[in-house]
Amino acid sequence: MGWRWPVLTVSCAVFIYYYIYSRSDPRVSGHVSANSSYDYIIVGAGTAGCVLATRLSEYPDISVLLLEAGGSEEDNPVIRVPFAALELQNSEVDWAYRTEPQQKACLGMDKQRCAWPRGKVLGGSGSINNLIYVRGNRHDYDGWAREGCKGWSYKDVLPYFIKSEDIQISEFRNSAYRGKGGPLPVKDGTVTPLADIYRQAMEELGYTVTDCNGRTQTGYCPTQENVMGGERWSTARAFLRPAMNRPNLHVIMNAHVTKILTDKKMVTGVSFIKDNIKHTVRATKEVVLTAGAINNPQLLMLSGIGPKKHLQQMNIPVMADLPVGDNLQDHILMGVTFNDRTNSAGAALPSLATMLQYLIFRSGTLSEPHLEASVFLKDDDSQFPSTQFTFYSIQNHPELIDKFIKLTNLDPKIRDGMRERFQKSINTEIGTFFIENILLHPKSRGTIRLQSADPFDPPLIDPNYLDHPDDAKVLLKGIDTMMKIANTTAFRSIGASPNDPSDEYLPPCNELPFPSKEYWVCRMAHYAYTVYHPTSTCKMGAANDVTAVVDPQLRVIGIKNLRVADASVMRNIPSGNTNAPTIMIAEKAADLILGVDSVKHIRKVTENL
Repeated sequence: MGWRWPVLTVSCAVFIYYYIYSRSDPRVSGHVSANSSYDYIIVGAGTAGCVLATRLSEYPDISVLLLEAGGSEEDNPVIRVPFAALELQNSEVDWAYRTEPQQKACLGMDKQRCAWPRGKVLGGSGSINNLIYVRGNRHDYDGWAREGCKGWSYKDVLPYFIKSEDIQISEFRNSAYRGKGGPLPVKDGTVTPLADIYRQAMEELGYTVTDCNGRTQTGYCPTQENVMGGERWSTARAFLRPAMNRPNLHVIMNAHVTKILTDKKMVTGVSFIKDNIKHTVRATKEVVLTAGAINNPQLLMLSGIGPKKHLQQMNIPVMADLPVGDNLQDHILMGVTFNDRTNSAGAALPSLATMLQYLIFRSGTLSEPHLEASVFLKDDDSQFPSTQFTFYSIQNHPELIDKFIKLTNLDPKIRDGMRERFQKSINTEIGTFFIENILLHPKSRGTIRLQSADPFDPPLIDPNYLDHPDDAKVLLKGIDTMMKIANTTAFRSIGASPNDPSDEYLPPCNELPFPSKEYWVCRMAHYAYTVYHPTSTCKMGAANDVTAVVDPQLRVIGIKNLRVADASVMRNIPSGNTNAPTIMIAEKAADLILGVDSVKHIRKVTENL
């Protein structure tokens, strides 16, 4: 049974679910028109924006407008199905960005440009991601605080992680590090027998099973994910939807914000385009940007807040000379395919039976993203991990190639060779799974810049991957550890030997001896790609920090009534997936804006953790 049949099965499942089983939500459309003014205007209804709008509007006397460039997540039924996340990239709910041509990476991509998917829909990238919940490492946040971000140490931020969470994993229910009763469900993500193989292999190498969101991150961590009842649980679903009938909260979709309005370095409102009509709305208190690490710097620069030289080149009057768009950081990965003679991942492919199981019980293959575990590895002299492995239990297939090429912007010239390699795997009835080797703390820094002064032109994204030589060294060290995993008794028991990667079709690297350093360096330069975690383009720091865009209160330095409150303010990228830290930032931002301490009761419990 080919891949097209499973894809058709998924399509049928979501069609039936959406049109027969799903109840319509009268709040889907949001508001059509805006009032002339609001207390707070939030730009971007992504992961952070949905949280922030919900928290601010809990106070009935505060009026909030949430603006989103995309549409409703309820309009696309595929969004709810965890297994179908890959179907969402390059769709109408994705900005579908491409990087600038890279010099030391992305060489195997079309025109040396990597794909950068970002959500353009309520819930933002949290509506199209793989749902993994990782908070990061305590030393990430302690590092922020040491570098001038007062109030952002681990002790400061832990209560906000706990506030959001409703832990569904029984062994963690009594952990002081975990939250109960919050809006965001966190459940176990293991689904195939391969999860036991992964665990046994890591235990053979001396790594213990850990709650990576608890006391110790380092070790083997079964995936924790934002799924409930077999469906995606983004912040749009967990936070915003229950709040959308509040009279003091207006949500306007398909509204492209084009400029932040100012008067003598004081923000007064925003202008946006909806249905080809320009609208202007006034903010009586503040405008808060939650449009992400790409769109926040774009909007700031369009509004005259950014690097003076670049703004002058764009003929944009300079309101504030700040390093907006600098310090771009992203996790990058190298994926390796391993054989599996048990074909456990192949058995998990969608079928008529799994479709019915999902429709009736919201369980089975379609109810999980199949990223079953992570391992966090650190050097002996390091406080936080340098590498994350994720174990992806999904079967390769020739019919997947066209989709994979489009998702990664892979050079289409290698399509036939990859198809042939995958067909060989099918003919021999050998299954596959993936290990992703992720660089957690890149030293390379990139930029976001304007292509033009036109707000509808996509920005210039240059991650500058692998520019710093230490990044390649860390990735190579991860490959060495991956080969040790492949040598374990657990992996050999299913035929996942160190020789498996040599079967892959990855020109021109196949011409080099495997497993030489030259081979892996070639493969890294040609086929490493984004983990979809861009951060830090509106860097937080002390008010006198010349590298900072916002202060520890998240206020844009030198501009009144303007804040940024999402992953773009991260001083440095955290150790792990970035969705959970972004939620934390939004939770804390609400308290900073309102001047309240909503987690005082939690802090009494966590003070000494």
